[in-house]
Amino acid sequence: MAPPRSRSRSRSRLMVAAILMVAASLLVDACGGAGSGGGTKGGTPTSPAAHYQVSPLLKPSGHALGVVDAKTPWQYGIVETFTEEAGRAPDIREYYSSWGDDFDTEGNAFLWQHGQLPMMALVPTDAPLAGIAKGEDDAYIRKLADQIAAYDGPLALSFAGEMNGPWNSWGPEHTKPADFVASWKHVHDVFSARGVTNVIWVWTPHVVDSGTPAELRPYYPGDDYVDWVGLIGYYGPIDGAAFSSLFSPTLHRIADFSSKPVLIAETGVAESDQKEAHIRDLFQGAAKAGVIGLVWYDQRKDWPGGKQLMDWRISTSRGALAAFQVESARNSFGHSFKNG
Repeated sequence: MAPPRSRSRSRSRLMVAAILMVAASLLVDACGGAGSGGGTKGGTPTSPAAHYQVSPLLKPSGHALGVVDAKTPWQYGIVETFTEEAGRAPDIREYYSSWGDDFDTEGNAFLWQHGQLPMMALVPTDAPLAGIAKGEDDAYIRKLADQIAAYDGPLALSFAGEMNGPWNSWGPEHTKPADFVASWKHVHDVFSARGVTNVIWVWTPHVVDSGTPAELRPYYPGDDYVDWVGLIGYYGPIDGAAFSSLFSPTLHRIADFSSKPVLIAETGVAESDQKEAHIRDLFQGAAKAGVIGLVWYDQRKDWPGGKQLMDWRISTSRGALAAFQVESARNSFGHSFKNG
């Protein structure tokens, strides 16, 4: 029997050898192993989780049909109602989110799993755009970017929409175009720095008309910062009653400084004895203009800056509903982003 001291030395040598073997094994794994293209776990190659890439969705081959309202992504009733009335499920589900709100990861994932591209209109009601541009809200922007990046799906994102609308606190009566552009670029840059690859950036002005006469070019952040142009306009007492007067003039102006795909990001037809004709005109005009889709505001709402309650729902009459069903199908509106 060896002396106690000798046994102690033997145990020490064994422990050192074991430690060296473990360290060597870890080093081999870290380097990918001999002849391996990456680390292994249980014999299966592993790699860092990849973020969702929206690039295949940026130039869709068809016309999408969407629906918008103020409810959260989890409030799915608007989608079910629209599906029943329109005769098909919407391809886009737009909703509003206030500046400072967390991103609803599960709710947006729920929409995407059910076939709807989530579109979030981020509304900076109480956040001056000049302050955003200076980095005053960077903690929130970084947090939001990280939350969106962790969501395994695409998100169409509109920031400070209708920036040319005087009824908005970030509109031309309160904010300079340069401040809007600077804030947009800053938010975009922070997202890029955080590695966000699943956002479709949608620039959403209101159509130029008597209520929103401001020129749009000064508000445009540039093609490097925009994926889609999203026009907002309604067939009603102010905007107009024909695609040729409501959307076409603004489309022509935008074509002078951007060639990005155009989505009608928010629209509707007010109740009147001409609603059926206006619905037909909308779909026919949108298809002819080559837009990538339109998003319908299927709600009742006061007109901006006024007290008149407007009913934009497609179900206000049998004729309106039939016109919507027939014209959306006839003009091939309905394109799932699940198919690219």
